[in-house]
Amino acid sequence: MTPERSEKLLKVLSKRQANLTVVLENVQDPHNVSAVMRTCDAVGIQDIYVVTTKIPRHKKWGYRSSSSALKWLTIHEFDSLEDCVKELRTKFTKILTTHLSSDAVSLHDINFTESVALVFGNEHAGVTEECRNLADGNFIIPQMGIIQSLNISVACAVSIYEAMRQKMNAGHYEKASLPQAQMDSLLTQWGFEEETPEVYNSSKLKRS
Repeated sequence: MTPERSEKLLKVLSKRQANLTVVLENVQDPHNVSAVMRTCDAVGIQDIYVVTTKIPRHKKWGYRSSSSALKWLTIHEFDSLEDCVKELRTKFTKILTTHLSSDAVSLHDINFTESVALVFGNEHAGVTEECRNLADGNFIIPQMGIIQSLNISVACAVSIYEAMRQKMNAGHYEKASLPQAQMDSLLTQWGFEEETPEVYNSSKLKRS
């Protein structure tokens, strides 16, 4: 691996956001899942959670839709909603679901400088009632049209780009935020098979 390539990969890792994630609950179309992966990579989300309680576990993703983003992300798959939520609670302060309800808050009122997990549901049924009951609240994307819904991958893109906007303004992308152990593991996984030169050593990164 060339030094230029190594530097690029480490720069990408330094922008990964440890306190933001996306959860996909029973999203059926693998191309929708892959499109979400591509957007998550673009805004610096490393960990994605995929829950399949009402559909079979995906055997493969839509590779073209992800534009190979899959190999740069960490995908956590669950057949149990409770187990997924339990793990989310160890890493994120709030779990918010996309659901049109009387108590739903606007996407723009979410404080993305905090630790947040956003849940997106099935293309037809949305987020399950079970998941909504385990979450901390619901949010909606403001819309002005007659059809008050968006494709799952579009809804996710709109939401996490708002998160990126807030986090950029707060300076979250200026310091590495992933745990040191995770950084080191990903460096190895991404091709750092030999001892990394000091200039590329993850421990030298500015950390939040």
